[in-house]
Amino acid sequence: MAPSSAYKDKPSPEVLVVNGRWISYAHTAVAYTAFIAALIVGMNLHFHKIVKNQYYGYPDEWFPSVSATIGDRYPERSVFQFFIAITSGPRFALVGLWYLLTAQAGHSVPKYVALMGILRTVTCGGWTYITSTDDHDWHDILMVSYIIATLPWTIGCIYLSPPNARAIKYRKYLACAFFGTLVPLIYYFIQHKVHRVAGAYTTYAFLEWSLILFDIAFDAVTALDYSTFELVVRDVKGVSKGVAASRSTNGKAVENEIAKPSAFVRTQFSVHPAIDFVAEVFHGYVFWSMLTSLGIVIWYFPLWHMGISGYEAFVMSTISPLLMGIKSVRNWTMENLRLVHLLSLVGVAAYLVEKPEARLATVGFGVWMSCLGWTASLSSVSLHDGRLERKVLAWMAGLVMSATAKFAWWTNNPIWPIMNERNGGLNRAGLALAVVSALVFTNQPAPMRGAIGRKGGSSFLAAVGIGGLFFGLHSLLSDTSTMILWTWDGYPLHGPQSVPHGWFTVMAMSVGAVCGTVEPQLMTNWFAYGLGCVGAAILTASSGWMGYGGALVMAWYLMGMAVPMVSNASRNKSVATTFGLGFLIYNLLVLFHVWVVAYAFVPGGTLVREHTDWIMMTLMLCLGLGTWDLTSQDTTTPNRVGTKEIPKTHRKFFRLSLVALNILFLAATYMRVPKSNPVPYHAPEKLITAGIWTIHFSLDNNMWSSEYRMRDLFKELEVDVIGVLESDLQRIIMGNRDTTQFLAEDLGMYVDYGPGPNKHTWGAALLSKFPIVKSTHHLLPSPAGELAPTIHATIDAYGELVDVFVFHSGQEEDEEDRRLQAEFMSKLMGSTDRPAFLLSYLVTKPGEGNYNTYVSEESGMLDVDAKDWDRWCEYILYKNMKRTGYARVSRSSITDTEFQVAKFVVPTTEEEKIEVETASEKRKQRRKVEREMPDGMRWPDMFRGKGRRGHRYHVFPEPRALDSVKRLETDMEWYERCADPALDVVLFAPLGYKRSEEQLRGKAAGCLRYRVIPGDTRGGYEVWETTRQWLARCEALVWPIVMQGLGVEGMNGHGL
Repeated sequence: MAPSSAYKDKPSPEVLVVNGRWISYAHTAVAYTAFIAALIVGMNLHFHKIVKNQYYGYPDEWFPSVSATIGDRYPERSVFQFFIAITSGPRFALVGLWYLLTAQAGHSVPKYVALMGILRTVTCGGWTYITSTDDHDWHDILMVSYIIATLPWTIGCIYLSPPNARAIKYRKYLACAFFGTLVPLIYYFIQHKVHRVAGAYTTYAFLEWSLILFDIAFDAVTALDYSTFELVVRDVKGVSKGVAASRSTNGKAVENEIAKPSAFVRTQFSVHPAIDFVAEVFHGYVFWSMLTSLGIVIWYFPLWHMGISGYEAFVMSTISPLLMGIKSVRNWTMENLRLVHLLSLVGVAAYLVEKPEARLATVGFGVWMSCLGWTASLSSVSLHDGRLERKVLAWMAGLVMSATAKFAWWTNNPIWPIMNERNGGLNRAGLALAVVSALVFTNQPAPMRGAIGRKGGSSFLAAVGIGGLFFGLHSLLSDTSTMILWTWDGYPLHGPQSVPHGWFTVMAMSVGAVCGTVEPQLMTNWFAYGLGCVGAAILTASSGWMGYGGALVMAWYLMGMAVPMVSNASRNKSVATTFGLGFLIYNLLVLFHVWVVAYAFVPGGTLVREHTDWIMMTLMLCLGLGTWDLTSQDTTTPNRVGTKEIPKTHRKFFRLSLVALNILFLAATYMRVPKSNPVPYHAPEKLITAGIWTIHFSLDNNMWSSEYRMRDLFKELEVDVIGVLESDLQRIIMGNRDTTQFLAEDLGMYVDYGPGPNKHTWGAALLSKFPIVKSTHHLLPSPAGELAPTIHATIDAYGELVDVFVFHSGQEEDEEDRRLQAEFMSKLMGSTDRPAFLLSYLVTKPGEGNYNTYVSEESGMLDVDAKDWDRWCEYILYKNMKRTGYARVSRSSITDTEFQVAKFVVPTTEEEKIEVETASEKRKQRRKVEREMPDGMRWPDMFRGKGRRGHRYHVFPEPRALDSVKRLETDMEWYERCADPALDVVLFAPLGYKRSEEQLRGKAAGCLRYRVIPGDTRGGYEVWETTRQWLARCEALVWPIVMQGLGVEGMNGHGL
């Protein structure tokens, strides 16, 4: 831009004038050059190396990723870093000019966006100069931070854009392209990393390069706005002209002219409403966190009582809105909303209470006050449509935030009262933020509700709708893995997994919530209701992707109905009925939801046994009655405050909050996707360490979440295959959790969740360091008692297929059930001739009753230690494998049962397989001294004696070493091989080897097989007679007896 005409005839002190758009041009050109130049150099010099990944190379993969291009090889790495360093100058200038273009006094958003721009630049430098080769973790952390910072930068730039239609259009297109590319990017990364699909990484690479192109192009659009700027270099003293000059008034005039407000700068935005809405969303998150925690702390008590305990009465903590029907209570609550909401936070502070009974009472009080407070708050603004909708939207966004937080914390909520700083909780920070959010939520004095309610409609029908709605939201949407596990049917995979497909649930929830806000008529008509019914039917009746399709329809429909249905209930003339009775109906559905699986322990349970279909029908019936109430209302409603036009600002904040939560969910997905394949602990020994544990629904004896403690024990015992029972936590009373997700990801294992929550069992799951090739789930005959779940899985262990059975039998009282189940399992285990082992809960004594059905000729199974008579529940059986160890480890305070572990060696050669098949029963039950075993087969010492953290080897003082030896050859084979007298092979054993001469005598000829040569030692070993000496003594001896070795290096395959 040329200087103003007012100054064109006067001497100019300006040395250089550059239009602002050249900053954008320079940034775009150098940034593209950095990436493209590195790509060209790499493709020409190291093509085959940079397209190769850990699984495939050319021609399966034929295009390099960004990381491989810029981080692995010289000189392309240096080329890239050289140009990216040059880019930093224009980059900082670009961010600075954007701030100058949009900044106004008293407005904070431009400062926040500029801060995000600087953060992006710094983190970009981080993942640029710290490559994945240098430090993989920090490279990923900085990369994810860059992507997260891109969200507010992108949204902020679009929001603050000057009124330039062309620039705004380009920014929106490029932003959608950037974030839209993240979805297939993550998908193909998982295809490559987890499923090892050839060619998937090439597709991922193209998507990754697309992100780079879109990202740079988004910033390039600033050229359309920066043409309004000129960067002026002014010689204020005239040194460059050879003249010293003072600043003139003309210079000040120019400065004043430049400083005038631009017509392109927004003037009406303030950051405070946005912060207020975020605080209200967090307050909604606190409500859902307390509500979803109530069931867990109640469940602790019937779990230990094995039946109704009386503490179940706390489930009625939600019906406090009924008190709104009492005028004095209603008036007091309306006048003290802030106090009510602050008192409700006692439920968040419950983690400070150690005693389980007191902690339950604290949570119950918090939920009681929270339900009362939210009902009063909604009622108080019900005459103001805009403010009512704002609070309802915050409430629903809080549910999405809760689901996102649970996903990031492996299905636990970090502010639940079962969490603390030792098991991953953030209770202290959560409580502090909860106090602030409650103060913000109650900051504006709400207009008192008048006597005018809406005409028409039924308080009862509205209450039924609210009850069904909250039950649906809680039971199906409070955790993104719940409906995925409804559709789970084992391996090979035919449907979604919690990681990464949980995001689809959040996306469907978000779309539904937006639809219900922008077009409520779309969600409240009978066509949408019909779609919801179809979705519920498909979810209930189908598995795999088909079932998950129904789940996504349910997520969309429930969230879409939430805003109009809750708003309708809030405007009703009797909120005591709509919410009080509504929550009562919700409670009845929760109990129904429990009764279908706990039928063996509750009165009248057999009437609804295994009828999840009835629950889904009841849910849709409740929603149908709520829809009827909505569609039958009289539309001639009296004028309310603010009904002429609902403000759009909070809807924009709502959409932005949903976008932010979706991005955070995707970031958590990226962090949770496994970066490497599971590896067994002792591969050289071909060892499988397998264990069985009843984990008591991941609640320890003091009502704390126990995943971390279980993880530590599994890791220290180096367990490769784990069967966990009582593991189905995907119910309201258990918090809709899934412990196996945390254990599998933290320990690096594959997981089969077992029969899903809609199969009405208490759960059985399998964790394995070995790939699960195939698995099927069985529900065993249970005519009287609870269903008995079984997993029959085939794993690939060291190249051999091994069958694993995980089984939980019926209760002691149900003898017929247990007999039928034993017969079923015996046939199932007998159906395979492969190596196999059973990890089980049998409820029988060794050698008695059903034990002899499990350990029988039909099943082919053997007891891991038939001499261990002190067992009742947990058993490990095996066949066609070499058993090398067995231990019983005390439970500490994690659960009510011990952890049983066994070690097996997988036979991989024909010789080893023949040995296993022909070994005698006595041989199979033989015990060894552990010091005779290789180090990799020994048990950890940390659990000997008093043990660690309450875990120790118990029942028998030491873990047992069992049958660790391997078959070598018969004496005849050995004699024939070693008959050449030229051979002089030394046979030796460790010093101090404790064998008496009597024990060394051969059975047939009374000849010592090996004899110590006194005084002769070599390298710390006692030397026994040579082969020649032994042959001379026993020349006529030909024993067809199996020789056995101690596994000591140097024994040349022979020993005792």
